[in-house]
Amino acid sequence: MSEDRGGNGTHGGHRRHGTRDEHASEAAGKHVPVLLERCVSLLGDGVEAARRAGRTPVVVDATLGMGGHAEAALDRYPDIHLVGLDRDREALALAGDRLAGHTARIDLVHAVYDELPEVLDDLGLGRADAELFDLGVSSLQLDEPERGFSYARDTALDMRMNGGQDGDGLTAAEVLNTYSEAELTRILRDYGEERHARRIAAVIVADRRDRPWETSGQLAGMLQRVLPESKHGGHPAKRTFQALRIEVNRELDVLERAIPAGLGALTLGGVQVVMAYHSLEDRIVKRAHAQGTQVQAPPGLPVVPEHMQPWLEPLLPGAEKAPVEEIEQNPRAASVRLRAVRKTREKEGRR
Repeated sequence: MSEDRGGNGTHGGHRRHGTRDEHASEAAGKHVPVLLERCVSLLGDGVEAARRAGRTPVVVDATLGMGGHAEAALDRYPDIHLVGLDRDREALALAGDRLAGHTARIDLVHAVYDELPEVLDDLGLGRADAELFDLGVSSLQLDEPERGFSYARDTALDMRMNGGQDGDGLTAAEVLNTYSEAELTRILRDYGEERHARRIAAVIVADRRDRPWETSGQLAGMLQRVLPESKHGGHPAKRTFQALRIEVNRELDVLERAIPAGLGALTLGGVQVVMAYHSLEDRIVKRAHAQGTQVQAPPGLPVVPEHMQPWLEPLLPGAEKAPVEEIEQNPRAASVRLRAVRKTREKEGRR
């Protein structure tokens, strides 16, 4: 975890990170948070539990982005202390500006969300009463051309969620230019759920012998040339770009650690709210929540041991989708799957 933090290690203040440029400001202005009212309402369950226990509610926005959900939570619940995490320093700077009116009630931290327990410990908070995870790529990253996330713009193939601000991590171009055909096939199949993975990987390897992969337009053009036209609409590059983004940022590995870590850091009565945007993410979240909401004992066991009994309670009957009205206003809400659980007891072996 980075030592460069947004807060001062206590319950107040934040420090600006990064710089704001024209594209970032424009993206912030257009940003529409997904399921805003629904998420803020669900976080309120944890806020109320903390109030009943007589303590200041601690709310964590584990994927701060441009601060839309955080701002709504701070406005709705005037007694909360909010901790915002993001791996992108530019996003932290924008969110810091947006939340400037709440400076005494926030800590903005440069960290990846699987580091949530460490962040809470370092800030002297220990536990969280409510957590929000808004997974996947942010509006800022999609709307800034130089990030290379979008196949609609011709720019360098980067795709690092921190924008290379920390000078580390493979870029998407390096993945395309260095991975073997078998490795490329694997990530396209597993992370993009691309049924033409083998064919695409073969062309990637063949084409790079003549010219290295450098731009999103170069890759998108190849995919349009190689792939059959989709019967269901959508750009043929969508799945490949998704797979590269996940590989570059190790998103699923991080998520596998983050959801259990976040659950372990909840107080009793605390809630975890998660928005996933594709089946790979949602499967991980569903599995982690099910391990806490379902009995883990073999069928027919006469007495269920304490450590095998549920320690989480679902707040929703499965995954909830965005209403049609919201999707019409904000197309990025179309694929969201919302899940939420409440912690009802400590799981054996948890901190």
